[in-house]
Amino acid sequence: MRPTLLRPAVAADEPLLWDMLFEASHAGEQGLTVADLPTISALSRYVENWGATGDLGVIGGPAAAPEGAAWLRLFTGTDAGYGYLDDTIPELAIAVAATARGTGLGTAMLERLIDDATGQYAAISLSVREENPARRLYQRLGFVDVDGSRIVNRAGTTSLTMVLRLG
Repeated sequence: MRPTLLRPAVAADEPLLWDMLFEASHAGEQGLTVADLPTISALSRYVENWGATGDLGVIGGPAAAPEGAAWLRLFTGTDAGYGYLDDTIPELAIAVAATARGTGLGTAMLERLIDDATGQYAAISLSVREENPARRLYQRLGFVDVDGSRIVNRAGTTSLTMVLRLG
């Protein structure tokens, strides 16, 4: 594992979060670009107006060129995200640039974010493709599948919701 610089996500990181949402959502597989994401409400809700009350995130990688982000955002039942459980449990989005995958950056960011969220939230939820290798990371950190949450996603594959209960 290479050395990793981690810092809190701030409102000025919104452009980076759009790039990371593109990676996290596998939008390129549907022929979309980063510029398309703000027009897709199911995706834009994860980043638009970042820095609102309740938003919490971690940026990782070199200060001059961050390579990843992990962030939490609260949703309501009327504006639910893919991994929505209830209005008090924020949903996780995380992505690492292709050039930094396998370096431990995702693990470092997620561990930091979990630490930051503990005491602020009772749990964290997420939606993940069933075959996504990141699912093993989530399991290793204590996330468990939510019974009955498997759905067919935008790409036609299976996604499920996972939850981590925070101590």
